[in-house]
Amino acid sequence: MSSNLKIKGARIFDGMEWHDDAVLVIEAGRVASVAAENADWTGETVDARGHIVVPGFIDLQVNGGGGALFNEQPTLEGIRKICETHARFGTTALLPTLITDTREATTAAIKAGVEAKAAAIPGFLGLHLEGPHLSVVKKGAHDPSLIRPMEEPDLDELLSCMRALGCLVVTIAPENTTIEQVKRLANAGIIISLGHTDAGFETACGYAAAGARVVTHLFNAMSGLGHREPGVVGAALATGTLFAGIIADGFHVEPAAIGIAIRSKQGPGQIFLVTDAMSTIGTDMTRFQLNGRGIVREGGRLTLYDGTLAGADIDMLSSVRFVHEKLGLPLEEALRMASAYPADAVGISEQKGRIVPGADADFIILTPELALKSSWIGGRRVFETAVHM
Repeated sequence: MSSNLKIKGARIFDGMEWHDDAVLVIEAGRVASVAAENADWTGETVDARGHIVVPGFIDLQVNGGGGALFNEQPTLEGIRKICETHARFGTTALLPTLITDTREATTAAIKAGVEAKAAAIPGFLGLHLEGPHLSVVKKGAHDPSLIRPMEEPDLDELLSCMRALGCLVVTIAPENTTIEQVKRLANAGIIISLGHTDAGFETACGYAAAGARVVTHLFNAMSGLGHREPGVVGAALATGTLFAGIIADGFHVEPAAIGIAIRSKQGPGQIFLVTDAMSTIGTDMTRFQLNGRGIVREGGRLTLYDGTLAGADIDMLSSVRFVHEKLGLPLEEALRMASAYPADAVGISEQKGRIVPGADADFIILTPELALKSSWIGGRRVFETAVHM
């Protein structure tokens, strides 16, 4: 498959508006145009008649997939497996996510991420380090024995790998990091996300002012919205500079609460979808291990033996369907929550999340019923269903 091609016959959503009777032209792995049919085109053509073309999904929190859990397999091959698996569900760019672990595991994950970036693994965007500098009070499924304050060696390691990774998100709690540390990391281009924290509203707003840009899985493992203490949830909704990821699987957050949050969110920061997916995606696994603790898959939920939710068992296309069909969001907005908004959250909107001239040719082809037909990264088809188009 050439990286120079034309997609014709489909209805195209560029991330902002629909284009009918237009073609998507790709040159050297980038979008050249979304325009009327060009009779002079002599390159390869894909006929997508009867389908829709939309921006590829961007997932900023992916713990695993295809049987690989990043904590258990913090390697180049682990990253490759996770990216390949999620491409089967429409995700064309993702951040493999390391849940709180040992110093050695963190170092190994960073090394693997640098290798994946150098190897140009399709779909690899960078890393998300979710911990270990969190709050024990709001630990969720994170091992409390591994949670600890951020120290100078931790800071140095993060700063030293930023350039090689390209994109790095670090989830922290104010309980175990300082304002000065956040400023140093944010000034270096690292995306600081507030999560797993019991901090109050004013503290969360102060960390946002210092450079925190994102909130990790809104509502889950954070101080809630109270009428006298709005908490981190209140700060996420009221602070326009903050973006917020949310898990839309029907278990982590009540659908009504998702809708309320979306309607309440102050911009320009938006609420975007994350899967928080574990190794079960794309497999028939029923059990697996995290930090030596068993996790059970049952009825669409992943839990520790004590019933604590431990990541999610959902892919991004299913998340899009959930907010569109269960919440009644317009399809366009559901798609933005999985593409344009996460791209905006990490500052890559000129490269990804929209089908516009100059952007990476990352897109997916769907049926009108929102079933995946194929996934494309950099103008190359990386996955196609059994039914040939």
